[in-house]
Amino acid sequence: MRIWDDIGKTFKNGNSLTRLIYVNIAVFLLITIGSIIAYLLNNQTLQINLLNWLSVPSSFKAFLVRPWTLITYMFTHKDILHILFNMLWLYWFGTIFLEYLDQKKLVAVYLLGGICGAVVYIISFNIFPAFDQVVNESVAIGASASVLAIVVAIAAYVPDYSVNLFLIGRIKIKWVALAIFILTSVMDFSVNSGGKLAHIGGAAFGYIYTVSLRRGHDPGKGLNKILDFFATLFKPRKKLRVTYKKKKTDYEYNKARADHQEQINKILDKISKGGYDCLTKEEKDLLFRESQKNN
Repeated sequence: MRIWDDIGKTFKNGNSLTRLIYVNIAVFLLITIGSIIAYLLNNQTLQINLLNWLSVPSSFKAFLVRPWTLITYMFTHKDILHILFNMLWLYWFGTIFLEYLDQKKLVAVYLLGGICGAVVYIISFNIFPAFDQVVNESVAIGASASVLAIVVAIAAYVPDYSVNLFLIGRIKIKWVALAIFILTSVMDFSVNSGGKLAHIGGAAFGYIYTVSLRRGHDPGKGLNKILDFFATLFKPRKKLRVTYKKKKTDYEYNKARADHQEQINKILDKISKGGYDCLTKEEKDLLFRESQKNN
């Protein structure tokens, strides 16, 4: 279908920000389709199992069984508003991020920020008494920690960058980042405290990342090398093509030389009439190569 071809081309030719958003949307659609199938089959266990397979658990024992969830949870959303706001923040701040830093750094901050968020969430649920009753059942999903890492990283990198907010006007990005952090990670801490702890972990990494970057050290360099290795590993190799050059006859050789000399003569004639500046770039390059051969 044409629409899938267009989406495929956009994903292939788009930047890393576009791809991160596409992966989040794809996982959300997968979960949505799974929930529809579960409803039709009257089998809610199907949806629960799918979410558990992707979400990161707070229990150490459960995490050791599903270690991949350290990555998959940051691409997983269940509610439309959850993914909508996360992708909007990711797009807005990711676009600013790419104005100053490259795509590899964006992916590294997203992934490492999400990992730090998950680590803070797991450790907190296992050491603080407030979570003793829920540590074995609690799971976390969502890109919020990763997005907050990008928000804080770019706000720390260009704190005086101004954005135009509806009903507020122009405001520096550092105040926007601070407001987002307070609203999503501090206010009503007892509500969704696991998510808020993950936000704090992501935000902390974003800030540490920028501080390290300004000191000449890129914390995401190692991760980028790993990603480059796997990208090269799975990239299809170009097939070696062997061609045999046909030897020219004396006639073909002499004709090629005559044509070449005629082209040189035309260029020289053009110079005598209009000067060197009237030549095209291709003609200047040809004349330069010819002069190199004669030296």
